[in-house]
Amino acid sequence: MQAEITAGAAGREAVIALDGLNKWFGAMHVLKDVSLTIDKGEKVVICGPSGSGKSTLIRCINGLEQHQGGQISVEGVELGPKTLSQVRREVGMVFQSFNLFPHLTIKENCMLAPMEARGVSRGDAEERSMDYLRRVHIAEHAHKYPSQLSGGQQQRAAIARALCMQPRIMLFDEPTSALDPEMISEVLDTMIELAASGMTMVCVTHEMGFAQKVADRMVFMDQGAIAEIGPPERLFHSPSSERLALFLKRILTH
Repeated sequence: MQAEITAGAAGREAVIALDGLNKWFGAMHVLKDVSLTIDKGEKVVICGPSGSGKSTLIRCINGLEQHQGGQISVEGVELGPKTLSQVRREVGMVFQSFNLFPHLTIKENCMLAPMEARGVSRGDAEERSMDYLRRVHIAEHAHKYPSQLSGGQQQRAAIARALCMQPRIMLFDEPTSALDPEMISEVLDTMIELAASGMTMVCVTHEMGFAQKVADRMVFMDQGAIAEIGPPERLFHSPSSERLALFLKRILTH
């Protein structure tokens, strides 16, 4: 199993490498020797019960949480205090909450980071923001404020904002969990389009239909460790552990 955990598809270029990752919150050991390699263009879905370490793992990849053991490398750069800003330029992230600035329009939300962090001119930032808002199908709402949009529209705006930094990797931390059921599909459709474009994606989600449609590999976490990993069709149809089988049964019948 360890070889499968640490290696992605043969012949691909690894863009994320986790080696013996450990993380504690006080006395609580939340990540336990996690090793995982994700290849360029690969779509990986991370799932597992609440408290299994999924969100902590994905937040460690771009330094939102600091790991205390092991190594994280992104695009060949080891994550650390001196390289944090360099790594974050390559990694976009979308959260459960939309985190849009309420006093800025959707277009202005998208323009801000490229101008401030990358030195993009105002004109180029505006052109870029409109391009990505068109890609997520909300360009007609560019001049509205977040409070004037539905939850699904706000999450699509958050995806566009992340894409405006032109990252090479996108991380999603349960991006549909705060949405009403009727709004989930429009966000998942946007993510499916993004996956089809060839973007490297790592997504923590309980949306198993999305996992079956998009993921190259699924990672099942339990009690802070990777318990099982493989292509969705194998994990869904012949899980190796009773723990995964029970988890999938609970999720799919929920």
